[in-house]
Amino acid sequence: MPLLTLSTGGCPLLNEPRRRAYLTAMQVVSWLPRTELPFAAPSRPELLAPLPVFEDEVVETMPSMAPAISLNQASTPAAPLARTVERPKIEIPRPASAAKPVVKPVEEETAPEVVKAPVAPPPRFALQLLRAGSCLLLVELATGEPFQSRDPSYLLLKDMLRAAGLPDSPQIIGEPVRWPLLVRGQMDQGPEAARDFVQGFLSARVEEDPCTCLWLIGLPAVRFAGEVDAESYNLEFQVEGLGSAWALPGLELLMDEPQRKADVWRAMRQMMGRWKSVNE
Repeated sequence: MPLLTLSTGGCPLLNEPRRRAYLTAMQVVSWLPRTELPFAAPSRPELLAPLPVFEDEVVETMPSMAPAISLNQASTPAAPLARTVERPKIEIPRPASAAKPVVKPVEEETAPEVVKAPVAPPPRFALQLLRAGSCLLLVELATGEPFQSRDPSYLLLKDMLRAAGLPDSPQIIGEPVRWPLLVRGQMDQGPEAARDFVQGFLSARVEEDPCTCLWLIGLPAVRFAGEVDAESYNLEFQVEGLGSAWALPGLELLMDEPQRKADVWRAMRQMMGRWKSVNE
């Protein structure tokens, strides 16, 4: 057992009770002063004698502790080895369960179902039907309002009729055809419904009073009555149930782009024979 030397430091007058209290607090059972302590109890002579056996025991015990330490050091790696074996058992199932998502195939299957039936907004247009001689004219109302006698678009239409050899005061037939029909409700008002409605309206008018040629003026009239697009401007084609039709740009477009009038005039000269022979 090693010896503990207690120095009085700067307190040479430390009394015996307080000194013992300090040693007890430090868990020192046996102690030996280096010098004579004031107010200390007299030392026993046998404690001051040298102890050679104690030094031999210290030397002998040091080698004896080496095997124990080596055994402890050799045995300590067993715990980490056992832990490394246990860790894979706990961690192996976790990535396996997380690496199998089942939601992705379901999302891929359901995504096309949302895109399959897009709801197309209803087209918006207003068309006016007129009769000039043996021809019917379905004209786009760009403003949505009926023609007035001094409207620039109406004056242009009169000029076109005079150039075609038709009466320049066309007869207005009924109210303008407006689409959509209803502001609210569950009725289908998409493009196909608009086409069926416009063609049905024209078919009834043609049955009442046949015509030699149907003028379709403006893109809504060309698209929903003739089932063609702007590429068919100035061309003649047949419409089932309506007969011969002629696609023309809208009146507003002709005023905004006057160069289109030349194409209309060239096409008109090729078709005049259809209605001139009847009017004469």
